[in-house]
Amino acid sequence: MFGGQVEASSSGSVVRTSDGREYLNCGGYGVFLAGACHPKVVAAVEHQLRTHPLSTRLLLEPSAAHAAAALARVAPPGLERVHFCGSGAEAVETGIKLARSAGHRRLVSMVDGFHGKTLGALSATAKPLYQDPFRPLLPDTAHVPYGDIDALAAALGPDASDACVILEPVQGEAGVVIPPDGYLKQVERLCRRTGAFLVLDEVMTGLGRLGTMWGADREQVVPDVLLVGKALSGGVVPVAAAIATPAAFAAFDRDPFLHTSTFSAAPIAMAAARAAVELIEEEDLVGRSHALGGRLLTMLTRVLGEHCPHLVADIRGRGLLIGVEFHDAGLVGEFILELLDRGVVVNHSLNAHAVARFTPPAVLEEHELERLEAAVTAAARALAARLPAPSRPSA
Repeated sequence: MFGGQVEASSSGSVVRTSDGREYLNCGGYGVFLAGACHPKVVAAVEHQLRTHPLSTRLLLEPSAAHAAAALARVAPPGLERVHFCGSGAEAVETGIKLARSAGHRRLVSMVDGFHGKTLGALSATAKPLYQDPFRPLLPDTAHVPYGDIDALAAALGPDASDACVILEPVQGEAGVVIPPDGYLKQVERLCRRTGAFLVLDEVMTGLGRLGTMWGADREQVVPDVLLVGKALSGGVVPVAAAIATPAAFAAFDRDPFLHTSTFSAAPIAMAAARAAVELIEEEDLVGRSHALGGRLLTMLTRVLGEHCPHLVADIRGRGLLIGVEFHDAGLVGEFILELLDRGVVVNHSLNAHAVARFTPPAVLEEHELERLEAAVTAAARALAARLPAPSRPSA
């Protein structure tokens, strides 16, 4: 489908293929907030690689402490315990296990939410396409419509002390679904009132992707556990984490061997994570995400509205997480291929096949913004030429 191109190298906002072509990377599933091969992250990883890339797991290891301190420093207040892992799905598994360790065995997630594909995480990923081949999954699991606080209240009941709620502040793989204003705060209050455990999955949205440090920040929500990944890698080394309150983390504090992994908090990944958090602060990537996101949303709305309005159902986004929804899922593939032909990489949405998703780096430069606009304009014109709007009957 994508012409057999082979990725060979990358830096900043650009990925290069083995035949020498350069592509503007506006995809990467949200990983490259800081671009690829950022010098600060690369330098930190190179130093760790030469000195102590992996640990014994028996002795104290300071790079994990430094990375945890950096992450806790920028986390919502009260979240100060950190468990590191290798992927977003692993972070979800950690969140579910923390909930279960406190007696919250019933799992409630949102329709079209995406939390990964390992068996526990897959139980929360409400998509039969991914779930059906692997049933039975976790028992006592329910899915309710995203943004519907009444449906969540009905699913939890008046006493939800046995329940864990997991959701995203903006649903990424569902096609950039933004909830009603106040929804996240309502969910938090409902969980506190009923005794439910709250896990906020910010694997895609966290660390600046939405134009705020966390999606939770817009409504000052503090969950029991917050999950982070993707941008935490600095675009260099895969790493994710679950950040919890001391109360939520209590079982793991009592017995650190309850939930372990050989490569959890590997020093080489910790170097990347610490450097990523620090550069996001130092280079104000959160502010850049907010400003660039507003410009890109305006540009996409104007260009697609001018050249192919009959093909596009909606354009929506927050920060540098932007979705373009077409009237037909087949148009997404056509649009992605047209952009690829013009040197731009974007993604489709796993749980919303009619939505193309833009997740560009916050380090885009002015000439790259111009290049992106030119590519979107040409792609929209090409689609409109092949699929023109129906002509109106003459009076």
